[in-house]
Amino acid sequence: MPTRYAGSPEERAALDAYIKLWRAAHAVEVNANRHLADHGLTISQFGVLEAVYHLGPLNQRQLADKILRSSGNLTMVIDNLERDGLVRRERDPQDRRVMNIFLTPEGEALISRVLPDHVRGIRDVFAGLTPEELGHLASLTRKLGRGLAWAGEETAPRRRRRDP
Repeated sequence: MPTRYAGSPEERAALDAYIKLWRAAHAVEVNANRHLADHGLTISQFGVLEAVYHLGPLNQRQLADKILRSSGNLTMVIDNLERDGLVRRERDPQDRRVMNIFLTPEGEALISRVLPDHVRGIRDVFAGLTPEELGHLASLTRKLGRGLAWAGEETAPRRRRRDP
């Protein structure tokens, strides 16, 4: 259903595309991640485990950037993963202020079990698209995301340094 906003044709087209993109993204996220609850994981917890599994130990800032979560939110996620014995924190020997996150053997075993089902679920979510459509979708979303990331860097307010 098109938007009911009474703006210009360009505004209505942008709003319509936004609504469809948001609804589709939400439906994809819900369907692709539904199985995580069966393993006692949230989407953020899975993201941390998957990132460290594929990239090796990362610090909290790197993880936040990788899984698109705030560093503050990630503290609680990592606390819970550590409490459950799935990750451990270690101080970075080069910078003692930084804590690196490592998978424990239990965390590695869990992500190894969960990941194949996760990939199958994502494949199933996109099964309604042809390979060509999937390629177009990937290309368009990459173009949109990169354009916004670059624009955000140019328009983001500069942080002022405080003098000690």
